[in-house]
Amino acid sequence: MDPKPTGAALLLAPAARGGAAARLPPAEPSPARFPAVDEHLVAPEVTRDELIRGRKVVAAPALEPHAEQQVRLDFLIAPHLRPGYIGAADLITRVNEGSDFATDLSIRKAGLDPATGRRYLEELSFEIVNEQSMRDVREKAEDLVARGVRRVFAIFVRRDGVAEWSAAEGRFVPLAPDAMIEDPCLVRPVPVRALLDGAAAEREVVRALERKGNPEIEAIKARERQAALDEGRRAGLDEGRRAGLDEGQRAVLLRQLRARFGDVPEARREQILAASGERLAGWAERILTATTLDELFEG
Repeated sequence: MDPKPTGAALLLAPAARGGAAARLPPAEPSPARFPAVDEHLVAPEVTRDELIRGRKVVAAPALEPHAEQQVRLDFLIAPHLRPGYIGAADLITRVNEGSDFATDLSIRKAGLDPATGRRYLEELSFEIVNEQSMRDVREKAEDLVARGVRRVFAIFVRRDGVAEWSAAEGRFVPLAPDAMIEDPCLVRPVPVRALLDGAAAEREVVRALERKGNPEIEAIKARERQAALDEGRRAGLDEGRRAGLDEGQRAVLLRQLRARFGDVPEARREQILAASGERLAGWAERILTATTLDELFEG
């Protein structure tokens, strides 16, 4: 999403479960308690509002660069999810007392957290940055990590780059294009380059599906193996057939030579046994015109 700030730090917002609007609590979260992840300050799928530390932000529809990157990101990450994990796009999360917002893509454990009876908090999140301010992106990352999200990534569309939030450094640290994102949520590492390049993303999706033992890919591989075996078998039959014909031609040639010239010397016999089918055919044509064995073999 490409949020747009709209002004005041404290303002009225819809209640979590409907009813009258209420004034927001202080922007600073209470260290003693986090709200439930789905206890919202805004009304999801009713408004396009978000709240970042009590500051209302409108999550505006995306422009082409953001929207196209969103498709590539979702396409790439979904097949990489390890069993037991689930991905979600634009999932709104109550991060603290004053923040209730969504990231472009998040990964969490499937099912309900037995400690809360609610969905699990996301473990990884990805934010696509095109129009939104760096203040919004930075504060989102800080609040997510403070809530317990393990890793936060940002894809900067205009820079054509990817970065990961570092709590220690208080900033997004750029990732090299040839770097890999490895995580227990993923069946295999995701190349950073694939986050930015559609062709690379397609290759990585196929590899991820193969790693997961996708039935359709396994069926394709099985058909290819069977085709290779069939081709080898046909080639073997053809070779055997040719070998049998050559062997018959050698036997006929030796009988003709004995009938025409008498006993065939061992050296000539070995020469016949080692000859190709083409050479045997040539000797067979000259046997009626040659007057000696030497003339036959040297002609």
